[in-house]
Amino acid sequence: QVRLVESGGGSVQSGGSLKLSCTASGFTYASYCLGWFRQAPGKEREGVSTISRDGATTYADSAKDRFTITRDNRRNVVRLQMNSLKVEDTAVYYCAAGRVFTLARYAYNYWGQGTQVTVSS
Repeated sequence: QVRLVESGGGSVQSGGSLKLSCTASGFTYASYCLGWFRQAPGKEREGVSTISRDGATTYADSAKDRFTITRDNRRNVVRLQMNSLKVEDTAVYYCAAGRVFTLARYAYNYWGQGTQVTVSS
């Protein structure tokens, strides 16, 4: 059974940091690209960052220079370090696994349940 379980969300003040983790099981983790997406109330789910099987990364413009994605293929974990958080980063954050190195959500086959990140001013 495929499972992606996010953790590390919470509430933080503007300018603060959070580190999200996602532990995967039930599929060949090392063969997949891993992505982080987010969905704010009333908005569509959007790609934040993704990391390829080989460790290449890409970021949405909103995340560049503030967020860092990493993966640990031995532990089947992908992480998102988020620094200099802004109120507009408030959203439910999801991790996902897919075969294509892209920020487009349609390309991802497996999804976690999400973790809430709330940034206050």
